[in-house]
Amino acid sequence: MLTELTQADDRLATATLGETRDRPAGELATDEALDTLRAIGEETRLRIAAVLRRGELTVTDLTEILGQSQPRVSRHLRVLVDAGLVTKQREGTWAFFRIVDRGPRAALVDAALTSIDADDTMLAADAARLSDVRARRAAAANDYFEQIATIWDEERSLHASPATVEDVILDAVGDLPLGRILDVGTGTGRMAQLLADGAERVVGLDTSHSMLAVARANLERLELRNVELRQGDVYSPPFDRGTFDLVVVHQVLHYLDDPLRALVEAGRLMAPGGRLLVVDFAPHTHDFLRDAAHRRLGFGHDQLRDWLDEAGLHCTRIVDVDPPIANPDGLTVTVWLATDRTTTRDDA
Repeated sequence: MLTELTQADDRLATATLGETRDRPAGELATDEALDTLRAIGEETRLRIAAVLRRGELTVTDLTEILGQSQPRVSRHLRVLVDAGLVTKQREGTWAFFRIVDRGPRAALVDAALTSIDADDTMLAADAARLSDVRARRAAAANDYFEQIATIWDEERSLHASPATVEDVILDAVGDLPLGRILDVGTGTGRMAQLLADGAERVVGLDTSHSMLAVARANLERLELRNVELRQGDVYSPPFDRGTFDLVVVHQVLHYLDDPLRALVEAGRLMAPGGRLLVVDFAPHTHDFLRDAAHRRLGFGHDQLRDWLDEAGLHCTRIVDVDPPIANPDGLTVTVWLATDRTTTRDDA
């Protein structure tokens, strides 16, 4: 059975850590370290930290896993959020909680959790209930995806295999550390999965709660800890200017009424020296795709290059991926790579 690390009053755990003076990276002041330990120094909060270490969860998920009331779980979550150990992100009427996984506080929490017996019966039971919760979420996400899969399958049959397109994407971004990545219109989360290994952090953004549920189920299955999901609008993404080193807009523009506006917003989010990767269809005549909400039937090289220029970006690379030989009238997938104009790169 777990025991409390400390019996300190919860009020100490909610101290505003941001008020302490700045310190070198990787270091905490003594009072900061104590506040962190007090925040997790209670059985329920330690259990919450342990399950959130495996991925983001809702209050409803946590009440089921912990077998406690919603008000009690919410109170403990508030302590962890106030202490800077857990973040809260809104997704429509839902709220997802995620444990911080970078910085000295994260390292301290990780060390505390790692020191606990791996066979602890309470944490093992929590982990088993977490697996049940995830299995139900995955089943619900799969049910939704099956409703839209038919037309997706027909679309995919018209263009090169995903593996072929993904090889071109990986070649375009290169093998350097990718830094902070934003995947705009993440959909099933495939781009986040593809690029996570080379990234410091990947954020998948989508307007659809249902699609985020699909992406979440896929990412949870792979246990990717450096990927998080956010709900938001492509025209008004909830991030500060210059936040990301690579912004990916994969198979999104053809759904939009105003693709240029989306590219302008993507450019605004690029850090100095950052890059934008756009993947979409070349111009085509497959009108049936309008039934799948395609607003645009592809984009030409010059059109995208001009739009990127208007967004303050310089197009450095364009690659066309031809459709399968068996379907010469299929869809050509085009990959555009752009940088901000202050970055000097050789055109590919």
